[in-house]
Amino acid sequence: MFILVNLKAYPCDPIEVATAARDVAEDSDVRIAVSPQAADVARVADTGVETWAQHVDPNGHGSHTGSTLAESVAEAGAVGTLINHSEKRLKLADIDGAVRAAERAGLETCVCANNPTQIGAAAALGPDSVAVEPPELIGGDVSVATADPGIVEDAVAAAGAVDSDVDVFCGAGISDGDDVATAGELGATGILLASGVAKADDPRAALEALVEPL
Repeated sequence: MFILVNLKAYPCDPIEVATAARDVAEDSDVRIAVSPQAADVARVADTGVETWAQHVDPNGHGSHTGSTLAESVAEAGAVGTLINHSEKRLKLADIDGAVRAAERAGLETCVCANNPTQIGAAAALGPDSVAVEPPELIGGDVSVATADPGIVEDAVAAAGAVDSDVDVFCGAGISDGDDVATAGELGATGILLASGVAKADDPRAALEALVEPL
């Protein structure tokens, strides 16, 4: 099971979370990554934790003021990137372009989508993984695996029908080890979460609770 912690733009200490994630990953032998804001990618990567970007744009080098280059985050130490998070939606053509840009830079890719239909469309673009995250559950206390387990199973089926090599992650509302275990039972190979760790008083304790049943 892969645990990807998205720090969004929360007022947390990215180094504290990164260090906790690195240590828990080493102690538990569970793959854990942290996705900080672009300005913090290099600092987070320097801790030794697996580091992902929150977004990359579809363009390469050139006159693209304000864009986040896949090459730049890779040079800063990121090894993967989220694409099309519910808070950073892209047009389908730009999702495809971002996946291609990430591939050129050697980044692993996870394309987020709202529902199984969109998961199937995202899987057709050939990312390494897709994450199903109903917007109404993001940032809440109820996980998609608990509130609507069928959507996770349907997402796994939708991705598998298009490309069996694309992993399916479960996002939205994941907050404890029971959610992680349930997501795995439903066919997900990873989870995507944010507030459960980024807003925790003790990020290490929150991460230890997540990996406890694994």
